[in-house]
Parts: sequence; structure tokens; C-alpha cells
Amino acid sequence: MDMHPLFRDARALLQRQLGAISQHEVFAPGRVNLIGEHTDYNEGLALPLALDLGTAVAVSPRTDGEVVAVSLSDGQLHHDRFTTQAIPAVGPTGWWGNYLRGMCAEMMGFGITPRGADLAIVGNLPSGAGLSSSASLSIAVGKALLANAPATQVEPSTLAHWGQSTEHRYAGCLCGIMDQMTIAHASPGDAIFLDCRDLTIERRSLPSSWSILVVQSGIRRELATGAYNLRRQQCREVAEFYGLSSLRALHPHLLETLPEPQDHILLRRARHVVSENARVEIAAEAMQRGDLRTFGRALRQSHRSLRDDFEVTIPEIDGLADLVNTLIDQHADGEGGARMTGGGFGGCIVAAVPSHAAQQLGELITKACGQPVYRQSSRSAGAEEAS
Repeated sequence: MDMHPLFRDARALLQRQLGAISQHEVFAPGRVNLIGEHTDYNEGLALPLALDLGTAVAVSPRTDGEVVAVSLSDGQLHHDRFTTQAIPAVGPTGWWGNYLRGMCAEMMGFGITPRGADLAIVGNLPSGAGLSSSASLSIAVGKALLANAPATQVEPSTLAHWGQSTEHRYAGCLCGIMDQMTIAHASPGDAIFLDCRDLTIERRSLPSSWSILVVQSGIRRELATGAYNLRRQQCREVAEFYGLSSLRALHPHLLETLPEPQDHILLRRARHVVSENARVEIAAEAMQRGDLRTFGRALRQSHRSLRDDFEVTIPEIDGLADLVNTLIDQHADGEGGARMTGGGFGGCIVAAVPSHAAQQLGELITKACGQPVYRQSSRSAGAEEAS
């Protein structure tokens, strides 16, 4: 039985391009982070939600130990080929084939030898939009390689760690673990309240009266550029000053003792992380009791903090967030809120709105800014294999 409409596309691509018949198909969703930005690598809190959009992989075994892959992305075909006995990174660090190579290498480091395979990869996540297209690719490829290895299973958290290590070692991005954990663990109808210090997960059901809107800005972000890694370094500097392992352990009152002017960069970076963790807790509790107004207020405050203290927004994103919040005020009586989501410098706006107003708001947003709006209504089931 097909569990995702992309499976048919993946099977057809595999047969058309590689002449192989699919034996397994897997799907891994993208994710939208409702709140908790730049907290994961600070051992903080986050509240992400899996999307129906994502990556599907069809796989057929080979007997020669080679991995042959074809990917269809933005209407363009891409090819890769390597042997599981020698898996070097190739080309620019963000090149899609490095994610395949990285996941193979992680499997081998775990003591599992990947079998040769023909892989066909399709997806419907916009790349560079802050919806974790690279993490979705990594987890989908990992699931496909495991499905191709008989009687081999690993825990979802292990798969998530492989994906994170692939980002670090093969893609050059020192990301946290939130994206991979969300995609590997996502459940239907639930957001994930993730504690990145001990990687515990609590599920928070999205109230049926709420809808999540994802508004594309049309501005592609490049996470692996220096700005993201610089923010991580700045947070580490503050933690080290206080003798802490991460900013998660930093009490708000200690910020006043940082020997810097009030407007200094390091203080503002740390202030965002500390206050964002508090907002995640407020938002998770508000979701549990169905309090959309409080939840929306936390989202709006998060955006201001990302803009003023963490400085990862850009004017176009700020304008789009202001537009969406104004429309929520006008057409949903201020019930809900919107903010930038993802690492920053482009990407998407996420909004939580009343379901009864979601369609009208989506149409108004598109009319006002000319950008597509995705509405999350049905829930993703995480990384799936066809049965």
C-alpha cells in the first residue's frame, strides 16, 4: 500500500533512469519549527512540527557494492555513483551527493555495511526555505539504506545522530539535532516538545481548531555560510565565560554580569537563547490548553528577539512577518501570530491561526505578497516505509 503520493514518482524515476524495480520506498518529512530557534545547539528547547512535504526514496539492491543514485529536484536530474568501500566527500560541501555519502559512512561507523543500491530520490520541499530539506534527504536516504540491508534496524534517535554528523562532516554545517530528531520521530497530529539537552521528547497535539500556515518568502537561505556557524561560536563563547557546558544552564540574572555594554553582540546573542527557551515552555503549555492567543504572542516575541538580539532576519522577512501579523489582527481578532522560522537570512514565515480563518488568511497573504502559502492540516507520520 502506498503511504505517500511521492512513492509513485520515486518508483517511476528509478525504473526510467536506472532500469531498476523498486523493492522499498521510504518517506521522510520536512519540518517547520513552531518556536525554539537557535536553541538546539545550545542544549535548549524547541517545538517543531513535521510536514506532509518531504523526501521519498525508492531503492533496489545491487550486487556490486556500488551506490548509484538519481535525484529529481526543481525539474533537473542529478546523478551520483560511488562504492561503499570508499566514500569520500566530493564537490561543494552543500552538494546533494554528500548527504548520501555521509549517511553511508555513518552506517559503516556504526558497524553496518551498506549493500549496493540503486536509489531514486524525489521531493517537494523547497530547498533553502528553512523547512529542513537537507535533514529530510539525510533521514530518507538513511531509511532507504537500512531497508536495503536485511534484518537491520536502528533506533530513530540513532538515525537522527547520523543525519547530524553528516551535516557536520560532509556538508560543513554545524547544525544542532532538532531537525533530524523531529523528522525521525514525528508522529501524526503531534508537535514535538524536544529537550535538546537530554533528547527527551514529549508530544503536544495540535488542537483541531488551529491551523499552521507556512509562507514562503522566495528568498533562498544558505545555512552553511559563515553567519550560522558564527552565531554558534558566539553562544559558545558566552557559555565558556560562565564555565557552563551550554547556554541552557545560564540563569537570566547572570546576563547582567557579562562584562560588556548593554548593546554588545555576545550579551544579545545569549539573551535571545535564554528568553527563547522560556517562550518555548510558554508556547508548549499554551498548545496543551488550546490557548492560541498566548501561543501567538510567544511567536511574535520570538521574531522580535531573532530580529533584534540574534540578528538573523532580513528586512524582507521582517516585512513579511509584520504583514502576516497585521492580517491576523484584522481578520482573526489577533488570535494567533507569526514569526520567521528556520536558521534565518531568508526562508519562511510560520503562523499559527484559527482553522476557521486559515483559508481566508492564506488567500489574503498570497494576494498581498505574491508568495505561496502552505497549510498544514493533515499530519505527517514521520519517516515511513511503504508496506
